[in-house]
Amino acid sequence: MSERDLYQPGVPCWVDALVPDPARAMEFYGRLLGWEFEGPGPMPGDPPGEYFVARVRGRDVAGIGSQPPDVPVVAWSTHVSVASAAEAAQAAHSAGGEVIRPAFDAPPAGRLAVLADPSGAAFGAWQPIDRHGAQLVNAPSAWAMSILHTPDPDAAKDFYRDVFGWESEPFGPGLTLFRLPGYVGGEPAQPVPRDVVAVMAPLEDEATPAHWSVGFWVNDADQVAEQAPRLGGQVIAAPFDAGAMRQAVLADPDGAAFSVTTAPQS
Repeated sequence: MSERDLYQPGVPCWVDALVPDPARAMEFYGRLLGWEFEGPGPMPGDPPGEYFVARVRGRDVAGIGSQPPDVPVVAWSTHVSVASAAEAAQAAHSAGGEVIRPAFDAPPAGRLAVLADPSGAAFGAWQPIDRHGAQLVNAPSAWAMSILHTPDPDAAKDFYRDVFGWESEPFGPGLTLFRLPGYVGGEPAQPVPRDVVAVMAPLEDEATPAHWSVGFWVNDADQVAEQAPRLGGQVIAAPFDAGAMRQAVLADPDGAAFSVTTAPQS
């Protein structure tokens, strides 16, 4: 378990899902993962709708907000902490990415730019003011890791190195670890280095667009996967063994996909 209050620039810091019906999503995640919610607050950038912060044991773990009219896809998003959202947008553009939405204020929490890498995988660049990111990670019902799924791993390695300073390292069959030198996260006993900030996997299905996915730790992936359809969600990939862990890929009632992994026992 890791409790965090600050994130240095270049470290993924927050995940959220913008959905057509936040009340339905909160009911789903509240019953599935035990989340409690704080809010509502205004949507970042003040589009129509509301934004809620999910909490576990009184600490922020994720966000649920209203889907803006100009966001066609319902999905979980990953945000990376930056010193300046505007400068991150400039760096992404210079590195061959796209600025989907230039930096804008999200008072009082911070500033946000919505960007995409050269393959089209979207992510946020978060410049914190009052809200720095998830306060609890690597714990049951909390966010554990985000994974980039891309058809062009070589281009992604160059892009994220140029924008965030990430270094890449092969890890297992087809996987790549993104590392940020000098960063210390995770837990001392974890199987990957503590400067790992994300994972990359090759995307071989041409019909699936490049994207970032998010994963949450749970006490029992099989139990959570069994419960999800009863709450209006679906099972995309039934529970399977992933090394010493157990994992499943699920979707909420609006189709936002996420993975759940049995949390390692401490």
